[in-house]
Amino acid sequence: MALRYTEDMMISIGDNAPQFTLSTNGGGQFSLADAAGKYLILYFYPKDDTPGCTKEAIGFSEERAAFEAQNAMVVGVSRDTVKKHDKFISKYDLRIPLIADEDGSLCEAFGTWVEKQMYGKTYMGIERVTFLISPEGKLLQIWRKVKVPGHVDEVLAQLQSFNS
Repeated sequence: MALRYTEDMMISIGDNAPQFTLSTNGGGQFSLADAAGKYLILYFYPKDDTPGCTKEAIGFSEERAAFEAQNAMVVGVSRDTVKKHDKFISKYDLRIPLIADEDGSLCEAFGTWVEKQMYGKTYMGIERVTFLISPEGKLLQIWRKVKVPGHVDEVLAQLQSFNS
C-alpha cells in the first residue's frame, strides 16, 4: 500500500532537501551533492513524452543558460526508465538531465507520489511539483500542482529574487 502524504508530513520550506543518488539519462548518476554550491531546481513530472511534461521539459531546456547565469541547475524527475528518458531527450533535443526514479523512492522522499483522480478513477501518480533548493541544500520554494504555462518564467523570477 502506498503511503499517502498529508500536509503535515510533506517537506516544507526551510527543511533540508532529502539526500539521494539516482540514475539519469545517458547512463549517468545525479545526487544532491552534485549541486553543492549551486541552486537546484528539481522538478517532478508525471511521464515522458506527454503534452504537459514535454512543454515543461522544453521550457526548462530553452532557459538553461538563464538558470546557469543565476548559478543554478535544473534537473527533472519522473518514474520513467533511463531508456525512456534517453528517447525523450533525443526526440526533443532537451538540454537538462532527467532522473529515473523507477522505484519511486525520490518521489516518496519529496512527497510527490500522491493520490490522483481522472475520469472518476482514483490512482497513485506523480504530482507536478517544483522545488528550489539553496546551494546549502535547504528548500527555498515549493510549487505544488504546477500549471505548465508560465511556470518556467515564474521559477526563474523567484531564483533571480534570491540572487539580487
